[in-house]
Amino acid sequence: MTKIDEKNIENKLRQVIETVDVANALTEPLTATIDSLLKTSAAKMNSEEASVLIRHGSEGDLLFLCAIGKVADKIVGLRLPAGKGIAGFVFSSGQPIAVSDVGEEESFYAEVDKKTGYSTETVLATPLIYSGNVIGVLEYVNRVGFAPYEPFTPEEMELAAIYADTIAGIVNAYESASLFKDLSKRILSEEDSSSFSDIQNWLKKLRNTTHHKDMIELAILVYEISHRGEAERNLCKEILNSIVNFTDNNLDSKFSRL
Repeated sequence: MTKIDEKNIENKLRQVIETVDVANALTEPLTATIDSLLKTSAAKMNSEEASVLIRHGSEGDLLFLCAIGKVADKIVGLRLPAGKGIAGFVFSSGQPIAVSDVGEEESFYAEVDKKTGYSTETVLATPLIYSGNVIGVLEYVNRVGFAPYEPFTPEEMELAAIYADTIAGIVNAYESASLFKDLSKRILSEEDSSSFSDIQNWLKKLRNTTHHKDMIELAILVYEISHRGEAERNLCKEILNSIVNFTDNNLDSKFSRL
């Protein structure tokens, strides 16, 4: 392999890893934000458990992305087969539903309770809709306290829909960042290399460089600013463009003196 080929591979890997790390840096605060919204909304709904499920794969399966409550650590990461459960019905139909007794609901999928040891009795589930497409489901389960639980009310269904609107936007951002991460990891896994250990060592050095860490911090700052409003986004663009123009002009001046 020539030095030019080695340099091309190094540049390609650097770009891939930067993409993966930026995506990781963005997805982590997004899931933390969803967790925070689940805690706030569950308190308003007087609900013991709350979770967000997102589409997973091309077959229509759902994945528990975030959850709060007694068995949250057991729920997150569980997969719900396509069309199964109350969440599956809501996802496929795009319609919210409130069930006062899951024992009388044919669509209830008991496997999740079996895996977690939890006992679901009442459920309120509403779709997460972004740009007219259902991208997930928001669920509230049981009430705080002891059974028998009061059923969820129509007013609470309306309130849940409001929370779902906010969470849907965050889930869409999460999925966009995850898509870049998955594509980049696929490229990295397909990269032809005779010494993967050498690549691992190189990646470790790359991620420890000041340049790489600064790039991740800048990416997070830009993301946060972009969600604070149009005025903030425009100001950020002006500042960044000014910096780019300043450095370009300085570079041109240096070359002109050579």
